[in-house]
Amino acid sequence: MTRQPRPGAMNRTGGALAAGGAGATAGVAAALVISPALRRKVQRAGRFAQPLARGVAGPPLPPCLPAGRVINLPGRGEIFFRDSGGPATLPAVLLLHGWTASADLNFFPAYAPLAAAYRVIAPDLRGHGRGMRTTEPFSLEDCADDAAALLGLLGVSQVIAVGYSMGGPVAMLLAHRHPGMVAALVVQATALDWHRGIRERMAWRLLPAVELGLRLGAGAGFVDRVLRQVVAEQPALMAYRPWLAAEFRRGLGGELASAGRALSRYDAGPWAGQLAVPATMLITIGDRLVHPAKQRALAAALRAEVIEVAADHDLPLASGAEYARLTRLLVDSAAAAAGLGPDGRTEPSR
Repeated sequence: MTRQPRPGAMNRTGGALAAGGAGATAGVAAALVISPALRRKVQRAGRFAQPLARGVAGPPLPPCLPAGRVINLPGRGEIFFRDSGGPATLPAVLLLHGWTASADLNFFPAYAPLAAAYRVIAPDLRGHGRGMRTTEPFSLEDCADDAAALLGLLGVSQVIAVGYSMGGPVAMLLAHRHPGMVAALVVQATALDWHRGIRERMAWRLLPAVELGLRLGAGAGFVDRVLRQVVAEQPALMAYRPWLAAEFRRGLGGELASAGRALSRYDAGPWAGQLAVPATMLITIGDRLVHPAKQRALAAALRAEVIEVAADHDLPLASGAEYARLTRLLVDSAAAAAGLGPDGRTEPSR
């Protein structure tokens, strides 16, 4: 079943749009007048390209977040995670973030809506945010095993695993490698594989250059431009801009490139259809990073209930309230399908 919610706001930061200049034709000028959407794209691209002001004023004060903890996973290392706590009867939701993000960056709009009915556990994955640093190459399998070890130490036997982008593969691997630990899956803006399309293969070939830029600190300017664009479109985020900038920079480095290489090799095609757990999926139909057709292929493999939203890959940041609403809706639906009602209620089997 596919449900169509209210369209989410789309953020076109960094769009490759060239317009204007001495050689602009009358047709282009007319199009700008006639098409408000095209005019907005040009305005966004121009704002993105403007010189940056020196520094970001103000202390990095975060929004309201669940308590953060650091715990040692024996034989693996230290892991940082958010944990909303609550009664033992609360179903647990495990939030697994996307590539280059952290749990807070990906999920801060959704923490409170989810914590109202569930215990929310949100780790920073290896090499991201405050996540574990090791000398070993990044592996999605290690991230899934880290999550399993964390849940074991917390005494949590089952979770509803929510995975956004790269977090989707980690959630699926957790269900695949640790049967019984995942009661239901909620996957968002993700795919069965990240290498079969021509666009993906071309993108991964640029990874060495991306890694060099990250090591030299070139990503900082890009982050500042992205945040300037986001704040211009969502003034309510202005107070959190210094925090957002600081949180983004926690993960800039070679570890992210190593994670990208792991993603480029990921392929759940041979086994995704064998995951015998209820699943729901959020498909971002304006996504320029993970093509909607690839997202729909994953939904079909998982036999997932689907919600489609007119948004790009940056939905959690570009339209946080809408993302939080849809995530709570998907988690509630997955919980009901798994026989786990919110607020600790046990639903009858379907």
